[in-house]
Amino acid sequence: MSIHVQQPQPYDIVSDNIQIAGVAGGAFEASYNYRITEGHDEVTGHFMAGDGAGGHGQFQITADITGSAMKFVVAYVEIYHTSARDGSPLDRVVVPVILGTRIVPGYTTYLEHVVRSGETLWAIAQQHYGNGNLYHRLVTANPSITNPNVIHAGDVIRVPRDN
Repeated sequence: MSIHVQQPQPYDIVSDNIQIAGVAGGAFEASYNYRITEGHDEVTGHFMAGDGAGGHGQFQITADITGSAMKFVVAYVEIYHTSARDGSPLDRVVVPVILGTRIVPGYTTYLEHVVRSGETLWAIAQQHYGNGNLYHRLVTANPSITNPNVIHAGDVIRVPRDN
C-alpha cells in the first residue's frame, strides 16, 4: 500500500481545520489513520481509501484541532495504516505544518509581502500589525528566516492574518 500526501505541503501555515488530501491505496479498500501532534497533544482519526479493486483512490479530509491543547507552533500531520499483525504504523508519511492560530489568534489567511530594499522585519510588522514588536510572528511563520536581522530585497515573507 502507498500514501501520497498532496496537501498540506511541508511548513504550510494551516488553520485549526486542517485540510488533508492525497492519494492512497494498493489494497481492496483500506483504512488509514491520521494523527496531528506537536509533542504535547494530538488529534487522531481515520478514513477509507482505495478503489475496491486494489487500486489507488483520492482522499480529502478535514481534521479539526480546535479543541486540542496544542501549545507549540510546529505540528506534524501523520498519515499511515496499521499492521494487521501487531498494530504498528506502516507506510507513515509525516508533514510538518505551522499552526497559524498559535501565531495570530483567530488566524484565517496569510499575505505575501515582497521585501523592498532597506525594509526590516520590524517595519513589516509595524505595517501589517501596527506594532513592530510583533516581528517574531513573521519569523515564526517563515522557517526560512534563520536570522531576523538578515532579509533581502525580493524575499517573500508570509504575513499571518486574522481576517
